[in-house]
This record gives sequence, C-alpha cells and structure tokens, in this order.
Amino acid sequence: MMKADILIVDDSKDMLEVLSRQLKAKGFNTFQATNVLDAVDLLKLNIPKLLITDIQMPGVDGGKLIKYASKHFPNLPILVITGYPSIDVAVEVLQDGTIDYLTKPFTQAELYQAINKIFSDGQEETNKNEDTETISKSLPSIKGIIGQAHSLEQTFHLINRTKNNKVTVLITGESGTGKELVARAIHYEGAFKDNPFVAVNCGAIPENLLEAELFGYEKGAFTGATVAREGFFLAANSGTIFLDEIGNAPPHVQQSLLRAIQEKEIVPVGARETKKIDVRIIAATNSDLRTMVEKGTFREDLYYRLNVVNIQVPPLRNRKSDIKQLVRFFIDKHGNELGKSKVGIENEALNILKNYNWPGNIRELENIIHQSLVMCDSEIEAKHLPEYLHYLPKTTSNSRTAELKTLREAELDHIKYVLAHCNNNKTKAAEILGITRKTLAQKLQ
Repeated sequence: MMKADILIVDDSKDMLEVLSRQLKAKGFNTFQATNVLDAVDLLKLNIPKLLITDIQMPGVDGGKLIKYASKHFPNLPILVITGYPSIDVAVEVLQDGTIDYLTKPFTQAELYQAINKIFSDGQEETNKNEDTETISKSLPSIKGIIGQAHSLEQTFHLINRTKNNKVTVLITGESGTGKELVARAIHYEGAFKDNPFVAVNCGAIPENLLEAELFGYEKGAFTGATVAREGFFLAANSGTIFLDEIGNAPPHVQQSLLRAIQEKEIVPVGARETKKIDVRIIAATNSDLRTMVEKGTFREDLYYRLNVVNIQVPPLRNRKSDIKQLVRFFIDKHGNELGKSKVGIENEALNILKNYNWPGNIRELENIIHQSLVMCDSEIEAKHLPEYLHYLPKTTSNSRTAELKTLREAELDHIKYVLAHCNNNKTKAAEILGITRKTLAQKLQ
C-alpha cells in the first residue's frame, strides 16, 4: 500500500519537526511549509491526502489557507492545530471545511486518533468512487512530478543526488516539460526545504531592470529608485534561487551572475560594497546554451559554472506511458475548480491524446484537459477535444516514401497547422500549443 502524503503548515520549525517525526514513525510521507504562500505552492505541485495547519501565523493566516484549500481542493481533509483556542475560531474553521480541530499542546495519541478518524471516514467514500474512476490515481514518486516513464529515471536520480547539497544545477528541456517542477522538487525534497525558494523568469523581466531585480539597488541608483530594495538573491538567502530562461540574461547580468557563483557575493545597483550570499542556484533553459557560447551570446565561463550538474527533462512524446496518469492529475486539479472532480475520460479520447506528439509538452496537455473539462459533463469524450487533434496527418515510420524531417521542421509544420486551424489567431494558437505569444513569435522566425 502506498504511503499517504501529509502537508504540515506551521510557522514554528520545532512544531514541524516534531509532527513530521511522529507522522513518519507511522509510515506517512510529510511535506512542510512555514507559511501559507509556500503551502499554496506545494498544494499546486502535489495534492496531499491530508492538510494539517496552524491558524495564527505571521502574514497570511491559516484561515485563508483553509478557505483556499476548501475552494480548490474540496475533497482534501483538513486538520487544524492551534495554540489559541476559541469557540468562534473553532466554529469558523469547521464551517470552512475543517474536519477536526486540535488545541496545542496535544499528545501524540490525540494526533494519531484524529488522523485515523479522518482516514477511516474518508476510506468509505473512496471505496464508493473506485469503480467509477476511468483512470487510476497514482501519487508521484517525487513531489510535483507525475509519472513513472523509463525516460524519467535519470531525472529522478539526479534530483536525489542534488537535493541535499548546494551544487549549481542547469535544467534543460523543451518549453512546457516541467523544468520549474524539477527545480522545486530539488528544493522541497531536500535538506533546505524550510528555507526560501525564489523563482525568477529572466525572460519576463526587461533587460534594463533584470540586474536591479536580481541583486537589489540603493536609493537613488536610478530614476524611480526612491528607496533601497533587496533583490531576489537576498530574498533567497540560505535557500534556492531558480533562474528560468537563463539564456535571456544580457551580458552585464551574466557577468554579475558569474561573480555571485564564484565569489558568493553580489553588488546591488548603485552600491559600493559587496554583500555575501549563501544561495543555491538552479538555472533552466529551453535554448542551446552551448550553441550560444559558440556564437558569443552567452559567456563560456558562466556556462560551465552553471552546468555543474545537468538535468535533462524529457519531452512528453518520450513519456507517452505517463499520459494516462497526467490526465487524471489534471482532471483532479481543474475539475475541483469547476466542480467536476469525478469526471473520467473515454478510451477513444485517451487514445487520441496518446497518438499526438505534444510539441507544447505537458503545458499543452494541461491546457487541453482544462478546455475539455469545461465542455464535458461526466466524461471527456473525443468530441470534447480540440478539433485539430482529430485531423493529424497519418504517417508511418516504416514507410520508405515518408518524408524525414528535422525536429525543428516538424515543430514548425505543426505550428503552421495550428495557426491555420485558428485562422492565424496567434493568441489562440499560442494557447492551444501551451506557449506564450512571445515564444510563438520566436519559433516562427
């Protein structure tokens, strides 16, 4: 029997450690968050079997988390633990969807009793639903990463090799393959999971602002800098910074990144003194940095500093055995939001998805499942899938007359096919492909 995942949320690291140790002793897998925002990120990555949360926490309180979880994950049981007992609070959280309520300090026996009651009550409902599920549910082997395909084995291996140290990691793969999920798995599976994780999309920040956003700036450093501000690197201190689309970093930022890696220090814009940092750097790209180095658009020394460990995330077309499980995950994720968590998928529709080559990868699959859930009632049928999936050109790899194309040519052909289907509406085409309009424009160049 697979171990159940439990997410524990408490601003006290001591309480997290005690609860985690007690639950692991009973065979549960535990994930931890010290604040509500991190807890929401973890819920989006992997829906646990139980949420245990405190109420009184700095910043966003646990009551907001309970409301969020009850709205987006209505089948997720919630156990509240609090050191500030109140009848009003108890009534409010129970109305918001909490199943049970423990007042600190509570005994280990009381904790086990509450959890056993939650799981025993939920088992009867689970058994009722098992026969109606079209696709079996399965928990990911590593947090947030759904699938068991052979092509993922090396990815899992390298995540486990890097999660407990601060070696610099470069994650490569096509757009939409889940590179940020790999970065988050490295952080949240490892020894530094209680420390900050800061994700930065280098391609989404204007080049003239990227340096200030990453390294911070002093008051008066440039027009509009009315107060000093710490950058993303200091926000991630003692934890992990994830630099997505690193190939978009301009030369002056590349130089500053090299200094941050080599000297473990940064210089805020407008400052004269350096600031020491203790940050694990994980970078990701869907560009060929080696080719960029040869063309002189990416620093060779920075490339080797980033590429200490390279994790290549396989495209979805190499993981077709995972499509069934991914579909179930996305039905659960978006079905909860739409009130359709019990929806299944017919075999014909599933076979259409398996026969498609997914140039937009997992992001495109999620987009299609989300669209199909809106259109269906109790089951996703072939007719609910986008029309272009029904008219894919039929080719056979054994045909001697079949035209052999490069991956780039095949991708471009498919993009043009989708554009034609959308009457050249680039916004709609980008949505179907699971990419941004900017990325679509780049691929058409």
